[in-house]
Amino acid sequence: MQILAVLRRRTEAFTDTQFAALLDDEAEALRRLYAEGIVRSAWSRDDVPGACLMMEAESVESARSELQRLPLVAKTMIDAQLIPLRGYRGFGPRA
Repeated sequence: MQILAVLRRRTEAFTDTQFAALLDDEAEALRRLYAEGIVRSAWSRDDVPGACLMMEAESVESARSELQRLPLVAKTMIDAQLIPLRGYRGFGPRA
């Protein structure tokens, strides 16, 4: 199952210094998830501090559990919206 994870830093609750202290560890954890095939692609958001991740997981719950491996998520410094996706019907076979 493909899942779009829309992540937003909780800047209203944490300081830039608190985020900065974990950014290298966050990047390394995300690289591991990518190497394992759990994260297929990642983008930084241009509208607010955060990211969007295309994930591969058995379920939304499984994806949420994998996100806990990211230090900012584990420390509740990130809000995460997980959106399960399915194939677009317009690209399927026509009857």
